Amino acid sequence: MTSSAIVLDTPRGPAAASVTDPPGPVLGLLVLGHGAGGGVDAPDLVAVRDAAVAAGVRVALVTQPYRVAGRRAPAPAGHLDEAWTAVVGALRVPGTPLIVGGRSSGARVACRTAATLGAAGVLALAFPLHPPGKPEKSRAAELPATVPTLVINGDRDPFGVPGAGGAVEVVVRPGAVHDLRKDLPGTAEAAVAWLRRHSWAR
Repeated sequence: MTSSAIVLDTPRGPAAASVTDPPGPVLGLLVLGHGAGGGVDAPDLVAVRDAAVAAGVRVALVTQPYRVAGRRAPAPAGHLDEAWTAVVGALRVPGTPLIVGGRSSGARVACRTAATLGAAGVLALAFPLHPPGKPEKSRAAELPATVPTLVINGDRDPFGVPGAGGAVEVVVRPGAVHDLRKDLPGTAEAAVAWLRRHSWAR
């Protein structure tokens, strides 16, 4: 398993990507973004990366420009989507299946841009269905209508749990909250099982 760190120009400033290759043939590319105030070292992102790389997937963990610049407050949604689209476009390899995803805010960005990017699927970790205590402000409309999507949320997540339907599958992790730290191996296993079924099954 080899990793490399690269800086990528976007219309919203430099973004960063940590790209990890599997030891054997690359069966697919998984690009993951971080949460609003966090980074790519979040335990669930790291666990999914390690499991996916072991399954033959190249994984890129992307840091948005606002975090590269040292800011914790997230950029507006349009800015996030614009930077993300530029990064994924630079990382993708023709002929290699592309899955986009992330945790929390990063999952929202991936969901909003998946169809435009022509992604084979979306892996959404801790998709924040609504702000805590405000279920009436649902973000369910951001979930892709036609792109196969796996949502993995904890059943105790104060941001809510999306419902399954259409192209969206949902795995609910018992006892987990928004950080998905409870049973990280189980979360990673569920993610990789879905990746195998929906993109580069062997």
